[in-house]
Amino acid sequence: MLDGAKKHFVFGYMRLPMNGDEVDIEQTKQMVDYFLEKGFNYFDTAHGYLEGKSEKAIKTCLADRHKRDEFILTNKLTNFYFKKEEDIRPLFEQQLEACGVEYFDYYLMHAQSAEIFKYFKERHAYETAFALKEEGKIKHVGISFHDRAEVLDAILTEYPQIEVVQIQFNYLDYEDQAVQSKKCYEVCRKHNKPVLVMEPVKGGSLVNLPEEAKKVLEDLHGGSPASYAIRFAAGFEGIEMVLSGMSTLEQMKDNLSFMKDFKPLTEEEHAAVKKVCDIIHSKNLIPCTACRYCIDGCPKHISIPDLFACMNTKQIYHDWNADYYYNNVHTVDHGKASDCVECGKCEKACPQHLKIRELLKEVAKGFEKK
Repeated sequence: MLDGAKKHFVFGYMRLPMNGDEVDIEQTKQMVDYFLEKGFNYFDTAHGYLEGKSEKAIKTCLADRHKRDEFILTNKLTNFYFKKEEDIRPLFEQQLEACGVEYFDYYLMHAQSAEIFKYFKERHAYETAFALKEEGKIKHVGISFHDRAEVLDAILTEYPQIEVVQIQFNYLDYEDQAVQSKKCYEVCRKHNKPVLVMEPVKGGSLVNLPEEAKKVLEDLHGGSPASYAIRFAAGFEGIEMVLSGMSTLEQMKDNLSFMKDFKPLTEEEHAAVKKVCDIIHSKNLIPCTACRYCIDGCPKHISIPDLFACMNTKQIYHDWNADYYYNNVHTVDHGKASDCVECGKCEKACPQHLKIRELLKEVAKGFEKK
């Protein structure tokens, strides 16, 4: 189904290398070329990634420099960018133009949940996507999903034409009752849908581990923390692709080193990642993946993921560094945690279903001295 794509790995264009607020084009070109040279060819973007810069970087770094049949490209339809059915086709054409391509291999109904699915249905978004497929502008229609397994089951029952499902899947979320990675995976298997994995390293959380968790993996004398996380996700039957948002060439080289000749985790390695989960859970960390969906609608422009990262760093390391970044970097041009007006827009956008308003109160207590 994946048209010859190198099994198991996707270059996600959500966390590209940056120079300030702009994409580091030269490094991204190097990463694209290296990725293709190593036999991988699947790229993933969305209209809202990096405030529209991700799609443009696809054009500049990939589409303008490589033949169209050399790569596979996924884009997505996001609810923020259309208000009515008539908006969808112009948006789609805008996405094609921004990416510099004439068709998308995969077009996903983005971040589906019970509420967002209803929004898409009312505007005939699925029917529009299926029509675009008939016209040859999309090869495969799928969804990316963030909700309970029962909602996914209902969507796949109502629209059996859906060809692929992208879910959040990693060893920390596998048994998590909020994310329900395992249950959602089982629904995909029930409906015989190929699975694409997002957030295999949980926004970097499974790379930047607490010291005692890092040591558990180091004692295996194998690969990097990222290697265990990605191999965990890729090792399940029916999972065709694992997506990684890499922001340096070094990260890409590390990832491709173990994905070129992929091997699932051994029993010893599975036991080790289970131990890592126990250590992370003991730290009571905020399970934010830094997708940044929560920021767009914030009336106080609070950089929520960065403040949560500061809080987690403080929980793990107990040093001055987190306070410095909170007070001198992340709240200088953005709101502080205490500026939250509790409008709830962030919580509606959060794929992790975090109680952001309550968490921001805890962050304020931890960093803002009265």
